Amino acid sequence: MHSSSAQQRYNRRVLWLAIAYATLLLPTAYLLKLQLVSGPLAVLLAALPAIPFCGFFWMMGRYLSEETDEYVRMVQVRLLLAVTGLLLAAMTLWGFLELFGFVPHIAASWWPVLWVVGCSTAACIQRLRARTDQ
Repeated sequence: MHSSSAQQRYNRRVLWLAIAYATLLLPTAYLLKLQLVSGPLAVLLAALPAIPFCGFFWMMGRYLSEETDEYVRMVQVRLLLAVTGLLLAAMTLWGFLELFGFVPHIAASWWPVLWVVGCSTAACIQRLRARTDQ
């Protein structure tokens, strides 16, 4: 399956965002865990890794607007809706189980990570299925 130029641009952008995320997350976690910063600076530092991560969502929207193949765009939209729906259902279920003390708390920052992993996994499965259909 050939990647469109929109897909290639998306992959490049997401790679740079992933590098920025890791570059910001690791020192932030280190500095905050050891309590080397505090106050407003600590709050700002804690929020920094969210910026490139939120870029993942922005880049997905940008990719969908740049993709010229209507079928590919429709397949991607279906994939995103399926993963988003499954994750929202899982979050709802977990939230109620957590509320009543049956499961431990999960930090909200993990849910978008699971969304990205779910989208990546679904895209890999989709690509494998497309290869076997040929």
